[in-house]
Amino acid sequence: MKIIVTGGAGFIGSHLVDVLIANGANVVVVDNLSSGKTENINSQATFYKENIESPFIQQLIKDVKPDALFHLAAQADVSQSIANPLLDAQTNINGTINLLRGCIEASTPKFIFSSTSAVYGNLNKEVITEDESVNPSSFYGLSKLAAEFYIQLFSNLFPLRYTILRYANVYGPRQLPKGDGGVVSVFLERLKNDEVIHIHGDGEQTRDFVFVKDVVAANLAALEHTNNETLHISTGKSVSINNLLDCLAEIHNKPIHRNFKDARIGDIRHSCLSNALAKSSLSWEPTISLSEGLKYAYEKYI
Repeated sequence: MKIIVTGGAGFIGSHLVDVLIANGANVVVVDNLSSGKTENINSQATFYKENIESPFIQQLIKDVKPDALFHLAAQADVSQSIANPLLDAQTNINGTINLLRGCIEASTPKFIFSSTSAVYGNLNKEVITEDESVNPSSFYGLSKLAAEFYIQLFSNLFPLRYTILRYANVYGPRQLPKGDGGVVSVFLERLKNDEVIHIHGDGEQTRDFVFVKDVVAANLAALEHTNNETLHISTGKSVSINNLLDCLAEIHNKPIHRNFKDARIGDIRHSCLSNALAKSSLSWEPTISLSEGLKYAYEKYI
C-alpha cells in the first residue's frame, strides 16, 4: 500500500508514519519542517521538504498515486492565526485544496483529514457531539472548518472518499513545547528546567486529553472502517488545567510553582468531545489513561 502523509515529520504525523511503515506500507512524507523535525522522520520513508500549497505537490501526488493520503500538516497555533490570518488560511485552506486537487488527478480513493475541536468555539456544553453547531472563536478553528467543507464538497463532486477526525488535545512524545494544543509539552519543558508554570486564566478551563498512540490507532482504523464521516478522536473525559498540573506534580514528586496570567484572546474555556460515534464507526477506543500517558511523556521528556 502506498501512502502520503503530510506533516509526517511532526508530532502526530511521525508517529503515524512509524506505524504505517511497521505495517508494511510504502510511505511518502511531505513536510516543510516549520514545526516538524528531520530526526522524527522514519528512515524508511521517502521525504519531500515542501509546503503543501506548492504546485509541486499536485504533481507528486499524481506520480505516487497513493492508496490514501493522511493530511496532518497545518498551521496549528491559535495565537499565530489571530496575528496572521492570511498565512493561516494559505496553509490550512489553500494547502488542503491543493492536496484535494492532486488526489482527484491521481484517482486517490481515500483522504483522511486531521481536524480539531477548535471548530466549535466556546460552546456551553459539558460534552460536545459531532452534530453540535460550529462557531469557531479563532481563525485557526475557522480555517480548519473551511477545509472540512472543501473536503466534503470535493467528495460530493468527485470520486473521493474521506474521513475527518476532529481531535481533542493530543499529547505525548515529540510534541513541541509551544502553541495552544501543546500545553502538556509546555508544562514538561518548564518542569525540566525547574521553571515556574504559567497558566492563562484561572486554571479551571477544561480540556479532553488524548494520547498520541490512541490518535494514531484511530487514523489507521479510518483507513479501513469508515467513509464520508466526521468523528471525534477523544477520551470523552474533561480535565481542568489545574487537575492536569496536580497529576504532573505527583509524577514529578516536587512542588510545582504556578503563576496565573490573563486569559488569551481566542482561547476556548471548556472542550470535551464525545467519542461514541468513533467507537461505533471505527471499532476504536482510547486505551491509554491520562496518568499512564503523562507518566510515559514525562519519562521520555525529562
